[in-house]
Amino acid sequence: MSDYLKEKLAILPDQPGCYLMKDKYGTVIYVGKAKILKNRVRSYFTGSHDGKTLRLVNDIADFEYIVTSSDLEALILEMNLIKKYDPKYNIMLKDDKGYPFIKITSEKHPRLVITRKIKKDKGKYFGPYPNVQAANETKRLLDRIYPLRKCSTIPDRVCLYYHIGQCLAPCVYNITETQNKEIIDNISRFLSGGYEQVKEELTEKMFKASEDLDFERAKEYRDQIAHIEATMEKQKVAFNDFINRDVFGYSYDKGWMCVQVFFIRQGKLIEREVSMLPFYHEPEEDFLTFIGQFYAKNIKPKEVLVPATVNAELAQQLLEVDVQHPKRGKKKELVELACKNAAIALKEKFYLIERDEQRTIGAVERLGEALKIEAPYRIEAFDNSNIQGTDPVSAMIVFIDGKPEKKEYRKYKIKTVQGSDDYESMREVVRRRYIRVLKEQLPLPDLIIVDGGKGHLAAVQDILENELGLLIPIAGLVKDDKHRTSNLMIGEPPEIVPLERNSQEFYLLQRIQDEVHRFAITFHRQVRSKSAFQSVLDDIPGVGEKRKKALLKHFGSVKKLKQATIEEIQQTGVPRNVAQQIFEVLKKES
Repeated sequence: MSDYLKEKLAILPDQPGCYLMKDKYGTVIYVGKAKILKNRVRSYFTGSHDGKTLRLVNDIADFEYIVTSSDLEALILEMNLIKKYDPKYNIMLKDDKGYPFIKITSEKHPRLVITRKIKKDKGKYFGPYPNVQAANETKRLLDRIYPLRKCSTIPDRVCLYYHIGQCLAPCVYNITETQNKEIIDNISRFLSGGYEQVKEELTEKMFKASEDLDFERAKEYRDQIAHIEATMEKQKVAFNDFINRDVFGYSYDKGWMCVQVFFIRQGKLIEREVSMLPFYHEPEEDFLTFIGQFYAKNIKPKEVLVPATVNAELAQQLLEVDVQHPKRGKKKELVELACKNAAIALKEKFYLIERDEQRTIGAVERLGEALKIEAPYRIEAFDNSNIQGTDPVSAMIVFIDGKPEKKEYRKYKIKTVQGSDDYESMREVVRRRYIRVLKEQLPLPDLIIVDGGKGHLAAVQDILENELGLLIPIAGLVKDDKHRTSNLMIGEPPEIVPLERNSQEFYLLQRIQDEVHRFAITFHRQVRSKSAFQSVLDDIPGVGEKRKKALLKHFGSVKKLKQATIEEIQQTGVPRNVAQQIFEVLKKES
């Protein structure tokens, strides 16, 4: 530990607050909270840690802290800081973790839709449905029973939904606010647990239609009843009070925590959700952070049940709903069942977690040992793509902790190189990439990999060291005659690094080389396709971007467009004089 860190640790306050751990580039890599900052932050640099925490500690080059007036304030601040910085060692619930809801829109003529995002738009939301199939089935059922508008934009004539009785056709007929309100009230009642009453009403209508000898209508009612039974009555009754509540249980071991949530809606257990996350200190505190993030993305129920180890008072202040420690009865049994399920799931997933770490973090660390460098937790890889020098492009991918980080992938069109010069293309792209990294103070990689041999390594090294003054390890990946990963080379002069072909570090290199090649060649195909289409039509008067796209969409390719007659070209909406010009230009190109 550096003297700088020792001095900062010595003056830490004994108050609650949040701390931000930073790496050597100043990037926030972990955000935590503490009742006593002095004790918590110092604990990272003393005693022994498991492998996961040790990796975090090894990455810490600096830290900051923010003092708060209470534990609740620290908890809220921690959640906001995690959302702001998205640190690599924090687990945050992403947008795709949101559950689907059934929504009645607030439009003049409302629609029934499924959404994962909750907005303050005066719409009515029902859910969540952790099982998206259950949400879709319920919506289809409601579409059959209640004729709300189906079209996202109102057309100028009636559609099929009107003819099959599933829409009132506000596009043509004057549908009053009262009619819409009646349907909305019925749907709301249905989704709030009143489907038994709806079923009874449909049963009465079925018998009446049968008595009136309207057997076709009676069959429709019978089918609707059957759909209600199939969709809604497979759920297990848990309570008779029809209160929406979530039941939480958790288990932890070896630095990992599993959280189980039981969703109870209108007294029925509709689904459960399992989440796995790492924790670095007190599991009870990390569970509170989890639950806060969880409800940042989901509608809060009326009641939340948690294990006795959780600070229910703090959770209640955070969530602003009723949070209970059940002492007896069915509620206690459900909390215990959630904890039991969490323990089982944690045990089952340990093998998968350890196996994944062997393929990712473990492979990265062993790769560093083989290359005699620090573990390359951030790897950036480059590859060029062109066909005989035409439309040259390059691509860069990023692997962090042995996994692809696709939001950091980058594409490059070669601007300064004429013809097929792989080395100069690589020099241009590397120069552009790391000038921007330095200018914008982006994270530098621990290792750069180029898809190529000695010439590519020399080109990249020249740019980094002689032009930019960067000392970053560079390795080259060489393929065999079957275009498979063959050898890894590094150093000056480059030397082959011996790696076992069945080792996880070799498989990691294969994944990196395959991924960067896929990304580069996909980009090249897009550019080539676009330029091939544009080069033929660019100089024709009357053919703009919109008409080019319409022509390509209609004919599928330039080759088929060349075979078309003037009349066929006109069918895409092109005026005859322009179609005549296209026909004549393409005839010369043939």
